[in-house]
Amino acid sequence: MKYLHSSIVLLFFVSLSSNLSAQGNDSTKKTASSLQLGGYGEAVYIRNFFSDSPFRYMKPESHKNDPSHGRFDLPHVVFFVGYEFGKGWRINSEIEFEHGGTESAVEVEAEEGGEYESEIERGGEVVLEQFWVEKTFNRALNLRVGHIIVPVGFTNGNHLPTEFFTVYRPEGERTILPCTWHETGISLWGRISDWRYEVMLIPGLDSELFSNKSWIGKASASPYEFKIANRYAGVARIDNYSVKGLRMGVSAYYGHSFTNSVMPSYADKYKKVKGTVIIGSFDFKYDDHNIIARGYLDYGHLSDAQIISLYNRNLPNHSPSSRTNIASDVVATGLEAGYDIFSPITKLKQKNQKFYIFGRYEYYDSMFKTPKDILDEQWCARQIVYAGINYFPIKNIVIKAEYSTAFLKNPYNNESSLSLGIAYSGFFK
Repeated sequence: MKYLHSSIVLLFFVSLSSNLSAQGNDSTKKTASSLQLGGYGEAVYIRNFFSDSPFRYMKPESHKNDPSHGRFDLPHVVFFVGYEFGKGWRINSEIEFEHGGTESAVEVEAEEGGEYESEIERGGEVVLEQFWVEKTFNRALNLRVGHIIVPVGFTNGNHLPTEFFTVYRPEGERTILPCTWHETGISLWGRISDWRYEVMLIPGLDSELFSNKSWIGKASASPYEFKIANRYAGVARIDNYSVKGLRMGVSAYYGHSFTNSVMPSYADKYKKVKGTVIIGSFDFKYDDHNIIARGYLDYGHLSDAQIISLYNRNLPNHSPSSRTNIASDVVATGLEAGYDIFSPITKLKQKNQKFYIFGRYEYYDSMFKTPKDILDEQWCARQIVYAGINYFPIKNIVIKAEYSTAFLKNPYNNESSLSLGIAYSGFFK
C-alpha cells in the first residue's frame, strides 16, 4: 500500500506538470513567465568514525573501538512547479524524493518452491512537500490554502542546500522538529515595510509518534493515508529586515496532541490530558561584507509528558509509536559563520565564484527536562563542532566538505564524521 500510494502521488505530479506545461505554452505570448519550473538536490558521501551498532548507547564501552563505516546518500531531490494564473491567483507544488525514493520488486524464489515474494529494493520516501493555491490581495495580505511549509525555526524556512553550510541540514532542528515540516492548512501572510508576518491554522500533532530521540520530530508525517485532525494548532512568525544584510525572526507553535490519533482513548482518567505542545524560536541570517552568519535558538515544552510516556509504552506492538519516554522540555541552538576567501581576488569575484571557509557549533538535547520517574537519556544531549568549506563555481551549485565531532556525555563515545557533498538549487524556467 505504501508503494502504491507513492506511485499515485508521482503519477499525479507528472500529470500536473504536463497540464501546467501545456497551459504555459499556450499562454507564452501573453505572459512568458507564468510557468515556473525549478528544484534542488543533494548527493552526499559520509564516513562515520564511530560504531553503527544499534546497541552503542546501551553498551557504549563494548562499541568504543568498532570500525568506521561509510555511506552514500541522496538526502533530498525536489522538483518544483508553479503557475501564475493572473488576477493574483497562483499555485505551487513540490514533490520530494528522500534518500533516493522507494522501490519494490516481485521475485520468484527458487529456494522456496517457486513462491512469489515482494522485496524492498530501496528504502526512502516520495513526499508531496507542497501543494497550495494562493490569492494575493496586495503586498500586505496573501491567502494560501493547501499543503504548506510550517515556518517554525530556521531550517524549515531555509532548507535549500545553498542556504546552510553543512552537508546535511542542521542536526539540532532536524532532530527535535519535523524537517522539512509541511502540513495541510490555511496561511495568511504579507509584508509591511521592513516586516514580514505569517499566521497559520494546521492539524495538531499525534503524541503517539513522539519519542525520546526526536521529541516531536517524527510526528508530522502520518503513517496513515490521511492526516488526523481531531485537534488543531496555530503557528505565527514575524521577520524584520530593517538592518542592511540582516534578517531576524521569531516563530511560535501552539497545539494539543493527545487524542489526536487514529484510535484515541477517551477514558475518564485521560479527560484532563491535553499534551499541549508549545515551541518558541529565534533565528537570524547576516549576509554582507563577504561574511555569512546564521543562527537559531529553539525551546519546546510538552505538557502531560509523564502520562503520555506511560500511555505510549503500553501501546500494542503493531502501533507506529516508538513506545519510548518523552521529555517535557527540549532545546536546540546552532551558530555558523563563513568568510568568502575569493572576495579579495578581483578576477574570481567578477566571475561570481565564491569559496567560504566556515565553522559551526550546535547543541541540542531532546531530553533536556523530564518529569519525575522518567529516565533522562543522557545520550540524547550533544555538542557538535564543524569545520569545512563551501565552493560555489556558480550561484546555483555548491560543493561542500566538512569534518565534525559530536561530544556526548560520559560514558558515551564521541562521534566524528567526514562529509562530502554536491548540491544545486534554482529555477529552470
